[in-house]
Amino acid sequence: MDVSIKLALSFTVSESSLEDALAEYDELTVEGLLREIIDKAVACEEVVAKVEEGPNTLEQLDTLKSGA
Repeated sequence: MDVSIKLALSFTVSESSLEDALAEYDELTVEGLLREIIDKAVACEEVVAKVEEGPNTLEQLDTLKSGA
């Protein structure tokens, strides 16, 4: 029997750590990075990740930095 789990997750990460993680895992989005991490740790059938607030891509992070 498959079990579906839905949760809300909020975390804070330094700008440099986010850039390094996206580059290291060769992912283009935070959503993709989280899917890969969860799937590798638990071997899920399907992982859906959605960024609801904050930058999801390096381009969005750059835009956020330039506006600050």
